[in-house]
Amino acid sequence: MTTEARADAPLVRFYRIIEQTRLPQRADRSAAGTLPMRAARYCDAVTTASGLGWYVFAPMDLSLLWDGTDIYWTYAGQSDWLPLEAAQFPHLRQHFDAVAPEAVRGASPPFLTALPEPGAVQIWSGLIARTAPDWSLLIRPVANLPLPGGFVPYEGLVETDRWFGPLFTNIRLTRTHAPVRLRADLPLVQAQPVPRIAYADETLNSMAVVARPEDMQEADWNDYFETVVKPNDDPARPVGSYAIAARRRRKSGCPYAAARG
Repeated sequence: MTTEARADAPLVRFYRIIEQTRLPQRADRSAAGTLPMRAARYCDAVTTASGLGWYVFAPMDLSLLWDGTDIYWTYAGQSDWLPLEAAQFPHLRQHFDAVAPEAVRGASPPFLTALPEPGAVQIWSGLIARTAPDWSLLIRPVANLPLPGGFVPYEGLVETDRWFGPLFTNIRLTRTHAPVRLRADLPLVQAQPVPRIAYADETLNSMAVVARPEDMQEADWNDYFETVVKPNDDPARPVGSYAIAARRRRKSGCPYAAARG
């Protein structure tokens, strides 16, 4: 790949293998319209977190049932509960083998897999992802969007610049008295871009702690005054001044885009 081609490449490219899967969407700063109006308007910390990354969806509506020992699943058009070990997405194997090179035929990923841990299920999004060099994807619960209940997604950090494979997520079922429904039109997880340097040991080991307020420096107290005291002493201060300042900073452009240019 030429340098020019790399410069024009997106930060992440999603490949849809299961055609029924809803295409990934840019995460919404209003958490799909669920944030309170005051938070959406004035709390930039919440809206920025909500909008960081892309929504990833389950390929189909389905239900999971865990009886405390075994896991079962079903979907529209299927009248019975099917015991879950490893299951292919309906009719995917034939379509996959029809379009894949000969060396790859027979290797379509499983859609659902019951994991050894109690109540744990691996779900394939129907996607593969490739990120720019030195960028990874954090696969995590959807930020600030309440879950429908009955399950909790695990978080995983995948070095998708090096590993070109199915974009999975693992969930833990949290109830046994009723089925857990996953909807194809609601985000299942959020994929967030993370530069590899952000979780390197040299980065995470670079930490200092000021254990007592007595040890804070004059510059620290001055910054606290500017952030907390001064705005509250101004009766004419604009509401949401932090959000206004943060939005102005963002207008300077995306560092990744600038680096590519």
